[in-house]
Amino acid sequence: MTLVKKYSVQVEKFLAACGKLASSLYVTSCGGNLAWKLEEDLLLITPTKMNKGDVRSEDLVFIDLKGNVLEGTRRPTGEMPMYLKFFQMRNDIVSIIHCHPPAVCALAISKGKNWLMRPLYPETTTEVGPVPVVPYAEPLTDELACNFEPFLPKYDTFIMQNHGLVTMTRSGIKETMMNVELLEMSATSILMAMQAGEIRELNREEVRGLSNTMRTRDLPLFGRPGVSKTLEELYF
Repeated sequence: MTLVKKYSVQVEKFLAACGKLASSLYVTSCGGNLAWKLEEDLLLITPTKMNKGDVRSEDLVFIDLKGNVLEGTRRPTGEMPMYLKFFQMRNDIVSIIHCHPPAVCALAISKGKNWLMRPLYPETTTEVGPVPVVPYAEPLTDELACNFEPFLPKYDTFIMQNHGLVTMTRSGIKETMMNVELLEMSATSILMAMQAGEIRELNREEVRGLSNTMRTRDLPLFGRPGVSKTLEELYF
């Protein structure tokens, strides 16, 4: 049995996420890529040089954690070194999306304060967490992958300076896609609020209270397990 058939359910969800990214214009041209760890040493990943709205099951690539192609006729995304670094440093992570949603990308080229590092909405604070800016490096390089190293232990979502967004979760690709949508709406609100006047953050006590929300909803704390002790610690 082929891997495409063995993991047909996951393949269908993976293709749905590709299509949703394209239809939402969170990826354009051949930009963006996705990966999903299906087994301990088996990744489903998007092919290089394809519009994500055009990707079909026969275009998908299965690789191991060393980057060896196990199934697929196309080459994996050129950002594969970045993905291998993520999965090697964060073995708790299951799926990852890199894309270019417009509002988040506006913040990626802004010299102003990074408001996505601050607690503004309950949902973004508890489901996405703080979003640091990773310094710019040339795409498709080991340097870009290495620039993430200082941030990977503590965070799950990242703005790539002058580039785009990366978000990862301990869940399947559908849940990671939901984080993309949540963050893009938060970034849109931030840009609108910056025009309307001063932005109000959630204070320390309010963030401390959201720890109760996370426990009630059984939401994991961001970063590698055990690195951070509380939500409050991540923001203050």
